[in-house]
Amino acid sequence: MKPAHSFLSLFLAAVIAAPSLANDGFGGLSATGLTFGQTEAVAMEEEDLFIGIDRIAVDYVFRNRTGSDMTGEVIFPLPPIPVWQLVESQWNLPEDPNRENLVNFTATADGKPVALRIDRIAVVAPEPTGVWVPSSTQYDTPGRDVTADLARLGLPLTLSAEKIMAALAALTPRQRDEASELGLAEFHDVGTQYGYAFPRWSVLIRYHWTQTFPAGQTVRISHAYENRSPGGIFVWAHPPEDYMQEIADLYCIDEGTSKGLMRALAQPQTDGKAQAVGLSWNISYILRTANSWAGPIKRFRLTLDKGAPGNIVSLCAQGIRKTGPTTFVMEKADYVPDRDLHILIATPLEN
Repeated sequence: MKPAHSFLSLFLAAVIAAPSLANDGFGGLSATGLTFGQTEAVAMEEEDLFIGIDRIAVDYVFRNRTGSDMTGEVIFPLPPIPVWQLVESQWNLPEDPNRENLVNFTATADGKPVALRIDRIAVVAPEPTGVWVPSSTQYDTPGRDVTADLARLGLPLTLSAEKIMAALAALTPRQRDEASELGLAEFHDVGTQYGYAFPRWSVLIRYHWTQTFPAGQTVRISHAYENRSPGGIFVWAHPPEDYMQEIADLYCIDEGTSKGLMRALAQPQTDGKAQAVGLSWNISYILRTANSWAGPIKRFRLTLDKGAPGNIVSLCAQGIRKTGPTTFVMEKADYVPDRDLHILIATPLEN
């Protein structure tokens, strides 16, 4: 592993590394920190972040630096989920993708559970979104709110691809015209053998609660949730082939890590060339939400668990050290994140 880089949206390894395996990846969600609008009053003194394959947990210490109580919304946003991607590919979502608390998010303030509110809205972005990076004001909607339009047309606010396509198929010609005008969907030769509907909205989920930070005091906030990152088939070669370079750059795969991937994921030779094929998790964590709080993070600690001793992990991070068979730690003082975390965890196929 070697120094820094940033962000992901969908699983890249299967798409870029091996065209014949391009459909063997699954989509997932990026993970974010907490935001509080933009404040110069409340500082993040500590952030203790744990990232595992299946779970993310964070412990914070915040301090109100002023002589007055500060009250506002603390917000944890999930990135918009484009429903067309649910239709066209597999996603790392719960068995019931419509459960209200999609990632089983929980939070406490000074050890007491907070009363979470959960927003679920539909948005249409002005342009294809690709990768979404949260702004400092998380109530800004990343696109046009079309929740009411969906309800009026009888289109469900769901993450079930089957229900979405059934609802689009049931629209009348007049409703299809309205949905097209609103940018909700595209319809091609509907009613013919090869006709189809293409949904264009995304589902946005936000967790939030009202928090008071007493004057001059600290507040400890903790939260945890399921890590539902993308992943899939991972193919590697050493030295990396040209089409693998984007992956190498994203995850800072240096020569030692590249060789480690070859050893861990080795498969029988084909045409005299060694190949490495395994499975991967492609985890991203948006660190820059910390910049909505006042000043730098006085003490930042990342603990990363790769899941099994035989797994290979790579990320762009300076000063990270191995602390156990599966764990790694990075610590920073007066930390101002200028990029986000991208973590590759690869495991042999038999795992």
